Amino acid sequence: MIFTESLKKNQQFQTVYKNGRSYGSKLFVMYVLQNGTDGNRIGISVSKKVGNSIIRHRVKRLVLENYRLHEKMFNSGLDIVVIARPGAATASFVEVERALMYLGNHLNIISNNE
Repeated sequence: MIFTESLKKNQQFQTVYKNGRSYGSKLFVMYVLQNGTDGNRIGISVSKKVGNSIIRHRVKRLVLENYRLHEKMFNSGLDIVVIARPGAATASFVEVERALMYLGNHLNIISNNE
C-alpha cells in the first residue's frame, strides 16, 4: 500500500537535511532519508530566489503532480525533500518530470517495476 504524507514542520526538514543523502540537478536538489514507515513523506521547498509567490506555487504544484503520477515507482518508507533551484521557475512539466526521475534514479529510490 502506497500512501504519501507531507513533511510540514521545520524539524522534519532539518532531520532529512542532516541525516539524508542528497543529489542535485540543474532544477532541483533532492534529499532522501529512510523514515521507518510503510509510506513516503514528501516536502517541497521553494525559496523567494526562485520567484514570486505565483511562480513558487506553480513549481510546487508541478513537483507534487509529477511525484503523484510516478508514486508507484518510488520505493516506500522514505522522507523525500525536493528543493527548487532558480532554473525551476521557467521549467515545463516534462522538464520537471525528467529532473525528478533523474534524481530518483541517481539516489536509487526508484524501482522500475511499476
